Amino acid sequence: MAENNDTKIDMELYYKRFISLFEEVKKDYPKFVESFMGFFKATEGPGALDKKTKELISVALSVKSQCPYCISFHVKNAIAEGATRAEIVESAMVATLMGGGPCVAYMKYVFDACDQFGAK
Repeated sequence: MAENNDTKIDMELYYKRFISLFEEVKKDYPKFVESFMGFFKATEGPGALDKKTKELISVALSVKSQCPYCISFHVKNAIAEGATRAEIVESAMVATLMGGGPCVAYMKYVFDACDQFGAK
């Protein structure tokens, strides 16, 4: 599907598809999802870094990985942890430093996710 810069990408749809994928996989592979979610909770939970910082790191890694599903998930979570639009965009810019031009293109997903999920 061709997209132009004026067209908003439906990041809520990416988010919902990502969540439903885990629900689908869980039906046939519950141990996999249980193990993955345990690892996720252990990694994203309280530690030396607060949850907001961890989500901002995850936003950057999502951009570097060029994964719109991950971008939607982690931008939404970063906002829930109190991250501002400026913090989210700056974390994405760090990814572009490491990933170059392709990562710049994926910042479109970050901007749309910030807009759609209400980043201030």
